[in-house]
Amino acid sequence: MDAQSEKLLVHILANVRVAALGTMQDEEPRVSMVAFVPAPDFSAYYIHVSRLAQHTVDMQKNKQVSLLIVEPDDGREDPQTFSRLSIRGSAEFMENGEPGYTPVKAMYIERFPASAPLFKLADFGLWRIKLKSARFVAGLAKAFNLTPDTLQKIAQK
Repeated sequence: MDAQSEKLLVHILANVRVAALGTMQDEEPRVSMVAFVPAPDFSAYYIHVSRLAQHTVDMQKNKQVSLLIVEPDDGREDPQTFSRLSIRGSAEFMENGEPGYTPVKAMYIERFPASAPLFKLADFGLWRIKLKSARFVAGLAKAFNLTPDTLQKIAQK
């Protein structure tokens, strides 16, 4: 991937806060909106969701999920040119007190201050979406298949 595309990817992950979460329910796809925080090394993406939400029930039954992160709509004529990152991964529930939970919670609250009270509610929990593979579309004729190693190298730059 070229340096300009890498910079664009880092910019999107630093500034876009909402993603489409794809789950499976009864062998049928489902998509919902979630707020997310990327791990500093881009190896995982964290969401804080209610256990009552259907997508959470779906993740408990089938850990295979996807995320779609798209740059904001700027009104351009052709929305197919928006830069976007599609992630395939595995969802893991994070137990309060497990190693890494406290720093992830702090990152999440820093990015979403209004979420702080939700961490006190019993039905909300943190989930880690561990990256398996990704595809980044940086513009017309600029698409890249990415591995976890590639994303980690980009995060280090």
